[in-house]
Amino acid sequence: MLHSIFRSRPVPWLRGAATALLACAALQAQGLSLNVTGADGKPLGLVMVTRAPLERAVVDTSDNGYAASGKAQLGLFESTGFTDARGHVDLPDAAGEFRLRLRKPGFKDLALTSRELGRSVSLSLQVETDVRALAEQRPSNAWTATLSTGIADTEVRKQFLLHCGFCHQQGSAFLRRERSVQEWNEAFGRMVRYGSRLSSQAQKELPAMLEAHWKAVNANPALVPPSTPWTAPLAGAVIRELPLGDAFSQMHDFVAHSNGLVYVGDNLQDRLYEVNPQTGAYTVYKVPPQPGDSLGGLLAGRLRDFPKHETYQGIHSLAESKKDGHLFITPSYQRRLIEFDPVTKGFSTHQMDSGFYPHTVRIDGQDRVWFTLALSNQVAMFDRTTSKFSTYDLPFRSFMERLTVKLTPFFFKLISWGLPVTNWVKIDSVSTGVPLPYGIDITPDGRVWVARLHTDEIACIDPASGAVTMIATPLHGPRRLRADRDGNLWIVMYNESALLRYAPATKKFTTFALPVLPVGSETPYGLNVDLKRHQVWVTGTNSDSAQRLDIASGEWTFFPLPRKSTFTRDVEITADGRVFLSSASFPSWHIEDAQPTLIELQPGKP
Repeated sequence: MLHSIFRSRPVPWLRGAATALLACAALQAQGLSLNVTGADGKPLGLVMVTRAPLERAVVDTSDNGYAASGKAQLGLFESTGFTDARGHVDLPDAAGEFRLRLRKPGFKDLALTSRELGRSVSLSLQVETDVRALAEQRPSNAWTATLSTGIADTEVRKQFLLHCGFCHQQGSAFLRRERSVQEWNEAFGRMVRYGSRLSSQAQKELPAMLEAHWKAVNANPALVPPSTPWTAPLAGAVIRELPLGDAFSQMHDFVAHSNGLVYVGDNLQDRLYEVNPQTGAYTVYKVPPQPGDSLGGLLAGRLRDFPKHETYQGIHSLAESKKDGHLFITPSYQRRLIEFDPVTKGFSTHQMDSGFYPHTVRIDGQDRVWFTLALSNQVAMFDRTTSKFSTYDLPFRSFMERLTVKLTPFFFKLISWGLPVTNWVKIDSVSTGVPLPYGIDITPDGRVWVARLHTDEIACIDPASGAVTMIATPLHGPRRLRADRDGNLWIVMYNESALLRYAPATKKFTTFALPVLPVGSETPYGLNVDLKRHQVWVTGTNSDSAQRLDIASGEWTFFPLPRKSTFTRDVEITADGRVFLSSASFPSWHIEDAQPTLIELQPGKP
């Protein structure tokens, strides 16, 4: 079992050990300063120290478990710091009693409360020697790295990671347990209905492989290799987490607004969270469905067995207009674009008559709203001056793909009726019929760039001429992309554990391996570029981390996050260098403590 201070009471021997080790650092009325040693009494550096309120914030849950729309709430932050070479750490001020958890790879977790600390504190960690416990400390990517023996075919393994790892981690405690062939078959059926394009052949082959593999690994946890080491720069980092929503939420994407607030979309509950990241105050705004909308929208059958959701629109991605600060939100379950005014708090809807599955959204220098239409193989543009949409068709790979894309709405209608479409339509290894235009961004010259996930390509759209150019990527799985200040594109390659840079001026790609161990085990979902500091931030989606590349020096820094199974999809960066992420696993009960959070990372000095 995973041990978390956020839910569990400390066991008796920990209380006794903590009391016996009270010593020489000051516990202030609000701030926390402590020293940590090993069992030998020597200072222990790079210990993750997390403080959380002893009691959870009292918030309104009157609207089906969520706050009433427009009613102000006050959340409580959890703070995490890392001890320096002296074994010392200072955590930011916070009022009230708290829980404390100390965590370091290779050592036993230590959990206790402020009531047990007294006024001066020094704590000691015990070395972990149990092989199983050591393996369980390691993040999902260390466990999925073992699949290199369980699934010998490299392409099948990459296919599995691409198509079975886009909702949640595959190597987390929930997914690495032993399952029978029948259970895996049932799981694949659900995943395909949710949108997985795992090939029909792989669906037949993998259940027996996975049953045998996880049985072998669980019987011999020594097979799980060491994970990414923690390094000295962590000592200057501070992480704050603000719990939002519940185990049935999915805090998918968000945007750090120029007004200083952060807006987070709950994809499963059609709610927009307006968060003050300084105070923890937030307000929930329920996105109103339109007359005639059905639960599940145009994909009504997709979540029919999910225990709790209010998804009429499926709010997905958000972007801010520099002209007036309005937010534009893609509702993936409808043919429309949603606009939110942060001043009046009102929503407005711009209806489309074509396209399917509005996905990632960006706004160009002329205040035009661009977004991918993931399941109709298109890119859309909404011109705010005329209130009209334009669509740009991306090329198909074959006649069969063209036909399948055109029939996609019909297939989803059959799924909503409970009919087994996958029995009639076979899925091949290259996802014919679902090329999936995904991430989108705009370079300083105004050109629009798109990552097409299932075809290993990026697309360039010239808004002036409407011309579309497709460019093959040298690696598989381009998911999201961002432009830097020089006009270069940075692209995360999801099942390749890599970052690509594409220079349009020279038409050349450069590969950057992610700083993760075991090598090749990461599945990076999203990224963003800190234009001011010339850095790229990548989501450590499978390794519970954030990763920073300094473009000038080529140096990486790895930042572990406090909760296990923190599946991240999006990154935002503020002018003062704070980095925001969200724990966006679907379902959120996979996350340690089953609690999604908005994460603020202050990386400290490089």
